[in-house]
Order: sequence, then C-alpha cells, then structure tokens
Amino acid sequence: MDIVIRAAIAFIVLWLVTRAAGRSTLGELSSFELVLFVVMGDLVQQGITMEDRSLLGNLLAAFTMVLLAAILAYANMRWPKIGKLTQGRPIVLIRDGSIDRKALHAERIGLDELSMLARLAGIEDYNSIRLAILEANGKVSFFTHEAQSQQ
Repeated sequence: MDIVIRAAIAFIVLWLVTRAAGRSTLGELSSFELVLFVVMGDLVQQGITMEDRSLLGNLLAAFTMVLLAAILAYANMRWPKIGKLTQGRPIVLIRDGSIDRKALHAERIGLDELSMLARLAGIEDYNSIRLAILEANGKVSFFTHEAQSQQ
C-alpha cells in the first residue's frame, strides 16, 4: 500500500510540475527537455519504489500511475470544470491586432517567440491578426481578418 501512496503523490507532483512549466514549453519539447523529463521520471520511480527491485513493486507503481491518469482523463471528460482546472483553457493572446502583454507574461511567452509563431503561420503583421489563441495543448491558433472575409 505504501507504493500506491508514493505513486499517487509522485503523480500529483509531476502533474503540478508540468502545469508550472507552461503550455508553450510543453507544446514543443527540445531534445534536452525530453531527456530531462525521462530522467526525472526515472528518479521519481526510484523514490516511489524506494529502490524496490521486485516485479510486484514495479508493476504496482506503474499500475497506480496508469490508473490515476485514466481517472483524471475520465474526470476531464465527465466534468468540464475539472477539465478546465487540470488541462487549462484557451487564452487569447492577440485580439484585433492588439497584443495582451499580461497574458504573454502570465504564460511566459516572449514577444519574439510570438512573432516567430506568427511568421511560421504566414503572418507578417500583427494588425492582420483578428485572434491569436494559446490552446490548452500549447499550440497557438491564428485567425486573420483575411481568412474571415474569405468565408
């Protein structure tokens, strides 16, 4: 039972760490960041099992993590308010060419990063952006005035 409790605590801590890292950070991990998360998972595993080398201990810890992830996914689907809390909600970064600097600061997104994302979307000027939304998965969706007039 001790392994289940430690696995549950580790699950909550890892969830909090990934939420604190920010959506834009998790949306696209660099190779180093991916390795860092894998190493962090290995370190957490050792803490969960207290270096327990038994097959039952390792399977119990893995099962607990999978079960908690499934419960969280079900709760997100069943109760939308929980989904907003655990997954976050979309955040408007630009509205009618006007940048919301508070939203950028809160999400730890630099103006240069936003400009790069706009350029990658084929947008040269902020004034042509009707809406830029940071999605819950870390991607930025851009809606331009030109796209609206074509519909």
